[in-house]
Amino acid sequence: MKRKLAAGAVLSATALLTGVIQVSTAQAGPAPAPQAQAAQQRAALIAVANGQSAPLARALALGGQEQLVAKDAVVDANGTRHLRYERTLGGLPVLGGDLIVHQGADGAVQSVDKAVDGQLSLPSLTPALSADKALAQATGAVRATVGIAADKDEQAISEVGRAGTPALVVWAASGTPRLAYRTVVEGMRADGTPSRQTLVTDAASGEVLSTHEDIQTAAGTGKGVFVGSVPLTTTLSGSTYQLKDATRGGQYTTDLKNKTSGAGTLYTDADNAWGTGLASNGQSAAVDAQYGVAATWDFYKNTFGRNGIKNNGVGAYSRVHYGSNYVNAFWDDSCFCMTYGDGSGNTHPLTEIDVAGHEMSHGVTAATAGLNYSGESGGLNEATSDIFGTMVEFYANLPSDNPDYLIGELININGNGTPLRYMDKPSKDGGSADYWSSTVGSKDVHYSSGVANHFFYLLSEGSGAKTVNGVSYNSPTSNGSTVTGIGRAKAAQIWYRALTVYFTSTTNYKAARTATLKAATDLYGTGSAEYNAVAAAWSGVNVS
Repeated sequence: MKRKLAAGAVLSATALLTGVIQVSTAQAGPAPAPQAQAAQQRAALIAVANGQSAPLARALALGGQEQLVAKDAVVDANGTRHLRYERTLGGLPVLGGDLIVHQGADGAVQSVDKAVDGQLSLPSLTPALSADKALAQATGAVRATVGIAADKDEQAISEVGRAGTPALVVWAASGTPRLAYRTVVEGMRADGTPSRQTLVTDAASGEVLSTHEDIQTAAGTGKGVFVGSVPLTTTLSGSTYQLKDATRGGQYTTDLKNKTSGAGTLYTDADNAWGTGLASNGQSAAVDAQYGVAATWDFYKNTFGRNGIKNNGVGAYSRVHYGSNYVNAFWDDSCFCMTYGDGSGNTHPLTEIDVAGHEMSHGVTAATAGLNYSGESGGLNEATSDIFGTMVEFYANLPSDNPDYLIGELININGNGTPLRYMDKPSKDGGSADYWSSTVGSKDVHYSSGVANHFFYLLSEGSGAKTVNGVSYNSPTSNGSTVTGIGRAKAAQIWYRALTVYFTSTTNYKAARTATLKAATDLYGTGSAEYNAVAAAWSGVNVS
């Protein structure tokens, strides 16, 4: 939601912003490396945003118990700033209370996008249920559920492990704001996938308000090593080479040796020639993983200027050979790492590049919009990973993995050579939605994502039959219209800007349409061919 501030509510921090950045980049001694300089500037911007939080809260007429805490900051080339804040009430985090303040180069607030409007207040911040009771109810809810927000072939959690101490929060993502507990319950699913479910429960009744599986997975079986012969950036330590890349935030790859916990053992080698291309050689999966994380880093860096997944210059790491006969791969934001199983018979590592790009893009979403992993916002979360996983595949342009608009086409998840998902006509997978309807938010997020995946394909390539990179597509529209694409490069720029500047945790499809039109206006101008194509593509998937 967007709200204009009244005259007189303008805030200016231009001098403060300039001063902070000058201090952080003009220190005595050698100039920092570009990545370090970018991280310093981002930290300075967030410090400025935090410095403005109190006057901003007053200008936005927030309640007396409400405060703002800066989460992220984006600065355009013309100096326009987009400051992303989390909201607190009485010192408690407000889930669904995030907002984005858009400021001109002069520091004047131009507009505000809010996940929830109005002042927040509660009759009491004292819970009726004890923390122990909330913990027991949350743990019981996890035991009783099967695959909430999980991939279609995952089983119920087979063993509930440890649960964290419930933390009081304010739930404002849906309905009337209420006092709640947020509890993290960890365990193991029947297929060996670690589970970390975050549950939000009403602090008076114990009702489950939200559940989110924090381990994002992409299930499937592989057919061997995917990337072929590729260059790798490694580190020489003494006389031994390490599979560690100092040029991309220090990201590295480890061997779990079929364990299911721990950081693993860093890969080392004597001659800097890694793997053989055969799954029987343990290094081959590590080559795939290390190249996948590097390609994802380079895609975000060279396409959007993003300095790592969290935009802080820190590289993620990868773990291979997870478990035994583990047919899956997953991103875990808590360890900031990718993990790959070896597949059926421990002979088919799940290291395809669009799988890597998809999973690590969950980390980008978590660091920016934080889209809730349920309902329409959950579909947008999954679609964002499909969109950018596909873009990583096109960016890498590997001869061994032809870039296309098919998700997980090489891992043969269905056992018949078909991909996991199709972007040109999502319903071809048997469950995904081609178009928006009032019930799409009730689908599993991996299927409700079809609306945004279809939108992105239409925006990139247009409707109708065509062949791209030797792959045939035939994309329909809900209204029978003809959509002319603007190319995936422009489409990706529009989606990324909408994600990082306009999406909030509760963005739904209608709001995503508004956000992408704003992004198209920012990048290409109102009434431009790109703006009109965004509108036409959304109409083509019944979002108007």
